[in-house]
Amino acid sequence: MDITLLKTFLEVAATGSFVSASDRLYVTQSAVSLRIQRLEDSLGKPMFTRSKAGAELTNAGREFERYALSIIRVWEEARQQVAIPEGFTRSLTIGAQYSLWPRLGFRWIDGLRTDMPDLNIRAELGMPDRLTRFLIEGIMHVGLLYMPQLRPGLVAQQVLEEELVMVASWSEPTMDLADRYVFIDWGPEFVGAHALALPELTNPGLTFSLGAMAAEYIVNRQAAGYLPARYVKRYLDAGQLHLVPDAPRFPYPVWAVWRDDLDPTIRSAAEAALQRVASVAEADGDAVLKTLRDISEDGQVEVLGVSEDT
Repeated sequence: MDITLLKTFLEVAATGSFVSASDRLYVTQSAVSLRIQRLEDSLGKPMFTRSKAGAELTNAGREFERYALSIIRVWEEARQQVAIPEGFTRSLTIGAQYSLWPRLGFRWIDGLRTDMPDLNIRAELGMPDRLTRFLIEGIMHVGLLYMPQLRPGLVAQQVLEEELVMVASWSEPTMDLADRYVFIDWGPEFVGAHALALPELTNPGLTFSLGAMAAEYIVNRQAAGYLPARYVKRYLDAGQLHLVPDAPRFPYPVWAVWRDDLDPTIRSAAEAALQRVASVAEADGDAVLKTLRDISEDGQVEVLGVSEDT
């Protein structure tokens, strides 16, 4: 069985669309259609009912889905086991969004290497859709995400309560940001809350969907925007960024999404190492929030999009 055909089948099943599947797999729609046709020819039954609305699994398709997941999982386990370098006996693949590698993911790897010297570690980077697909297919064992997409076989566990805070690259900033504000898209909930609380800044003419990577842009220009408190602490300590007094914060929890078939011994040790790192990261964030309260009026920091009457 061609693993590529199975992965394409699962992508169409997850998205309900040949077009969306082609976007996620970085191939043409005709390539997706050809792969599904080859799979259906091999199995002797149609896997999807096609319509203008998309693609829906047939009864045979729903029955085959669990086998496809099992085959890919076994394949990935075998591939990873064979690839373990000499001197290592176990393997763990971790994925995370870009914003979650600095001061969290990298430190987690440090802890794992100390606690389990025989553990071979592989790191992956991606957006939530890509990381979720890797988890489903068994390419990854655990992922750090802001907005987890739960699927059968996956379990989500909150790691820490991230806080997004507004920072600027000049000293003594105020909420009067004129044309220096950069809108950083942190997802639908943030966008909605931002529109309610700061409508004058919601469409500044420059929007980034780059997460914490936007910090480099802000630091090197006269700019301001929302970034994770944990992430910006080193910039604040170095005087490269400055908190904006009275700017509301936005709670943005971080989740670890685990495959439920991960070896319990590895998972237990990995959870313990992650919790230690998360405690330090949360302390960094708390320190930043304390400073923000100290410089804000009445020592209070409102939550973005939440009125006092709510």
